Amino acid sequence: MNAAARRIQRIYLTLTLGNTLAASFIWGVNTLFLLDAGLSNFEAFAANAFFTVGMVIFEIPTGVVADGWGRRVSFLLGTVTLAGSTFLYYLLWQFSAPFPLWAVVSVLLGLGFTFFSGAVEAWLVDALRYSGYEGGLEAVFGRGQMVAGAAMLAGSASGGAIAQATNLGVPFLVRAGVLLAMFAVAMWLMHDVGFTPARSTHPLGATRAVLSASIDNGLKIRPVRYVMLAAPFSAGVGIYVFYALQPYLLELFGDPNAYSVAGLAAAIVAGAQVIGGWLAPYARSLFRKRTSVLIVSGCISTLIFLVLGFTRVFWVALVLLAVWAIVDSSARPVRPAYINDMIPSKERATVLSFDSLMGSSGGAVVQPLLGRSADLYGYAASLAIAGVIQLLAVPFLLASRRQGSPADEANASTKAQDKGPAEDSRA
Repeated sequence: MNAAARRIQRIYLTLTLGNTLAASFIWGVNTLFLLDAGLSNFEAFAANAFFTVGMVIFEIPTGVVADGWGRRVSFLLGTVTLAGSTFLYYLLWQFSAPFPLWAVVSVLLGLGFTFFSGAVEAWLVDALRYSGYEGGLEAVFGRGQMVAGAAMLAGSASGGAIAQATNLGVPFLVRAGVLLAMFAVAMWLMHDVGFTPARSTHPLGATRAVLSASIDNGLKIRPVRYVMLAAPFSAGVGIYVFYALQPYLLELFGDPNAYSVAGLAAAIVAGAQVIGGWLAPYARSLFRKRTSVLIVSGCISTLIFLVLGFTRVFWVALVLLAVWAIVDSSARPVRPAYINDMIPSKERATVLSFDSLMGSSGGAVVQPLLGRSADLYGYAASLAIAGVIQLLAVPFLLASRRQGSPADEANASTKAQDKGPAEDSRA
């Protein structure tokens, strides 16, 4: 990696560190926070579902911002929007607000995250290529995941400890403050490199154009299409399991007020992300095809969820949680590397946002469904059901594998990556 590429990577890792640290202050206590505000399990996960609905609604429009106004502008808007909506969440908790208000603010939280999704990843890939980097993307994404995992470890553990020492609302205030600090950091460090925004005076027309382009360069590329169609199942389940484990582990632990235990669960996931990011290139080297990594990871995750559904021992559940997180994290960098090798630079942020939209659409359905099953049958049964839903992603990954895309075979060079969309099979 040359000096210019190393600088781009350092900026990417800095942004990832700050953003993940800010976001993760609440991840260990979010479900407990919602339940403490008086929401039922169904309402708590319905609030999370409205968050994903917000992501579904705004993914494409904010993708237009990233591709039309710049990835830096998109990132800056994301920090401000997410800080403001996080503070509104705190106010709702303070006043025990009715569920409809939680739904509205959850949608705004989703809007904040859509400014980030696709934009940072697109900024990184274009800047690396502009700098002459020709290595595999798994290595860079793996490092990013390691940094994100370390930040999540610090943030979630701190958030749980802060909540234990003060109350469940303080971590939300800390998150808002760190996000505002990240606005200043991005203003200083982040500049669009290797990409020229295509500004438009007609936002609605631009939205239609990039939506069409994202379909042409996403869903119409068959190997990309099938990976995207797998996302609603795997992403929806992953979000639910992460948040459901907080009250489930407290239930197994036997102390509903042990908020630090909920923070510990998130910290274990974060630590596993660090290990998984380090293992990602090695996991990739074990298989000839990238899709093999994704399929094996999905099958193992399904098995772990099913076992979690039957265990009643706290420490066993913690071990299973750690194993799932490591397996999932080891495969996670492979997926964006596979997709990025098949899409063009011009619509990269929008296609990646569309991919995120597919995952969010699954979360909007899966979370309230599993939350309701937790109300009716308990958290353990809901985790077993989550395992069955997770398995539904595997046939789509197998279908992507059968398309024989060159991106599935190896870590393609920069030149080979740029040829991807023209060479892949289309519907």
